[in-house]
Amino acid sequence: MIPFQDTAPRASTPWMTWTLMGINLALFLFTWLLPEEMRSAVFYRYGLIPARYAYPEWAQAVGLNPHDYWPILTNLFLHGGWLHLLFNLWLLWIFGDNVEDKMGPWRFLGFFLVCGVLANLVHVAINRAAVTPAVGASGAIAGVLAAYFYLFPYAKIVVWIFPLPLFIPVPAIFFLGLWVIFQAYQATTAMMTQEPYANIAWWGHLGGFAAGFLLFRLFLRRKPCRLPP
Repeated sequence: MIPFQDTAPRASTPWMTWTLMGINLALFLFTWLLPEEMRSAVFYRYGLIPARYAYPEWAQAVGLNPHDYWPILTNLFLHGGWLHLLFNLWLLWIFGDNVEDKMGPWRFLGFFLVCGVLANLVHVAINRAAVTPAVGASGAIAGVLAAYFYLFPYAKIVVWIFPLPLFIPVPAIFFLGLWVIFQAYQATTAMMTQEPYANIAWWGHLGGFAAGFLLFRLFLRRKPCRLPP
C-alpha cells in the first residue's frame, strides 16, 4: 500500500518542503558521483554511527572523533540508495506541504530538524553497538507524518494497492495508524530476533513520530493561514 496523493488543501506555496527535497536530491547526486572509497568516507564521517558515542575508545581507534556531534544532524541529508531517497522525498512531497502550511517555512524547518535529531537520539540510545552509518531523513519525516496525523486525521490519502492497478482513498488516520503499527512490528521483531539495525532505523522512525506528535503544537503559526477564496 503506497500513498499516491492526498486531498488536504493548502493556502501557501511549500517553499521549505521543496527546498529540503532539493537539498537531499543534490547531496545524493553529489555523493553517488564520488568514487566508492570517498563516498564511504563521507558516510562514515557524516552518517550516524551509534558506537561512536557509546564506545569512544573504539571510535578513536578507527579514526572517528567521539565528541563530534554534527552527524546527529548531517545524516538527515544523506541517503543510501535511490529507493531510499525517492520514498522519503515522496512522503515529504505528499505530507510536508500541508504541515508547512500550518507552520510557515521557518517553523517547519525547525520542526523537521528537531524531529530528526530526536529520532537519531532514540536510534543511538537503543542501538548503541551499531557500527554501520545510519543515514536518511526518515526520522524527521516521521515527525511530519505525526503532525499530519493530528492536523488532518480525516483527509483522504489515495493509496496504490501495489502491484495491482488499484487506487483507493482512505482516511489519513487509518493510513498513518497502519504506518505506526508496521514500524512498531518491525522494530520489536528485529529486537527479539537480534537482527541488525544497520539497514533501517525502525526505532528512530518511531522516535521521530513520537517527537512530532508531542511537539508540533509548538511550531504552529499563531495566526492560521487562510485559504484563497
